[in-house]
Amino acid sequence: MPWDVWLIFFALGVIVPWRGRHRLRELLAKPSVSAAERISLYTSTIAFQWIAVAVTAWRAWAHGFSAAQLGLVTGNVWVVNTAGLVGAAFLTTLQWLNLRRMGRMPQKVRGRLQALAERILPQSARERIPFFALAVTAGVCEEFVYRGFAMAVFRQVGLPSWSVVVLSSILFGMAHLYQGRSGLVGTTLLGLLFGAARSIFGSLGPVVVWHAGVDIVAGLAGPRYLIHTNDVTSN
Repeated sequence: MPWDVWLIFFALGVIVPWRGRHRLRELLAKPSVSAAERISLYTSTIAFQWIAVAVTAWRAWAHGFSAAQLGLVTGNVWVVNTAGLVGAAFLTTLQWLNLRRMGRMPQKVRGRLQALAERILPQSARERIPFFALAVTAGVCEEFVYRGFAMAVFRQVGLPSWSVVVLSSILFGMAHLYQGRSGLVGTTLLGLLFGAARSIFGSLGPVVVWHAGVDIVAGLAGPRYLIHTNDVTSN
C-alpha cells in the first residue's frame, strides 16, 4: 500500500477520532453553546469534510482507481433509486422512533446524551439550514471516503469482501467516537449495513441517501425528544 494511502488511513483512524473527541470535550466543558457557535461548528465541519474528500479523490485518481471501484456509478438506475428511497424511509423511521425512545428515558440515564444534543443539534430554524447542509455533506463525503475510497483500497490489496466491509465500518465508527461507546457501536453497525449495501448495489447512491436521511432526522427529532423533553412527554 503506498505511503500516501497509509497516511490517509492514519488520518481516518487516529486524527479524525482525536479531533472529534477534543472538540466535544471543549463543548461539554462549556455551560452552554450559543447558536452562533453551533453554526460555526456546522460550517467548519462542512469545510473539513469537503477538503478531506478533495485530498482523498486526488490520491485515488493518482493511483488509478476507476469510478466503478469507488462506487461512483449508478448501475441499474431503477434498482439503485428504489433501494435509496425504500431504505431511507425505513432507516429514517427507525431513527425517529429510537430518538423518541431515548427521549422517554429518565433524565439521569440520558444525561450525557442530552448534554451532547444540547450542544451540537440545531435549536432554531436559523440553525437547521446549515445543519441540513452538514447532513447532506456527511452523506456524500463520508460515504465517498469510507465506502468509496477505503473499500476500494482494501479490495485492491486482496482482502476478502467481508473484511473489506468490517474494516471500513470500524474506521467509520471510530470517526464517531466523540459520541461515546454507544455512538461508536451504533455507527459501526450502521457502517456494516452501508458497506454491505455498497457491495451489493455496486454504487454509493443508496447509502448516500440513507446516511443523509438519518442525519437529517437527527436534526429534527433530536431537539424535539432530547432537548425539548417537556413538550413531548405525552407523545
